[in-house]
Amino acid sequence: MIEARGLCKRFQDKKRGEIRAVEGVSFRCLPGQIYGLLGANGAGKTTTLRMLATILEPTDGTAIVAGYDIVEQSEKVRANVGFLSTATALYPRLTAQEMVEYFGRLNGLDEATLKRRIDEIFGRLDMDGFRDRRCDKLSTGMKQKVSIARTLVHDPPVMIFDEPTLGLDVMTARTIVEFIRECRNRGKTVIFSTHVMSEVEKLCDNIGIIHDGKLLAEGPLRELRAKYGEQDLEEIFVKVVGPHHVAVEA
Repeated sequence: MIEARGLCKRFQDKKRGEIRAVEGVSFRCLPGQIYGLLGANGAGKTTTLRMLATILEPTDGTAIVAGYDIVEQSEKVRANVGFLSTATALYPRLTAQEMVEYFGRLNGLDEATLKRRIDEIFGRLDMDGFRDRRCDKLSTGMKQKVSIARTLVHDPPVMIFDEPTLGLDVMTARTIVEFIRECRNRGKTVIFSTHVMSEVEKLCDNIGIIHDGKLLAEGPLRELRAKYGEQDLEEIFVKVVGPHHVAVEA
């Protein structure tokens, strides 16, 4: 389970002073659910996910992830989380398989379990054709699949995806979306950030709309449709964010 409790993150900038990247964000995501964090670039999505994955420490607030506090038990959290970020680089001289093996061993998998997990994941993501190809020779879509494979290799109960389909072709993005759905069906707790409305509509049990670091609306799509009187998620998003966006721009 993921339970964010008043998460805040503030940064100091020499020119702009204090920047409130995330302010008072609270939500829950249960096992077997997908929570979609929907927002434009700079809304606070990535900062929120990095705090949940213990990459950033919150300025205020905390979260419980897989039963552990992200501030007081960060190592326990990391052992139970798979975090996929678009900013995570691959080691160029390693092959796709070597890359995933490396992370599997870092997470303490024995060799038999590691081989089984790699075979399962490579088969599911259609990666067998480039197992032995160096990472610096892979396409963008192939690299993203390698990143997903290394994220999943230790079979964590909590999955965090940050813009997992960004820059991918339609077929590769479709494969990854289906894989995220399978994670939910296997009982994992899944949270992912995106600005792609169609992905949210297809995947999410609950949606959180974030803007300027604040969670402005939350709930299942059917409840958001009823509350805002719109069927189209984009129209709901505009209704939620619009007044705040004008205030920020003024």
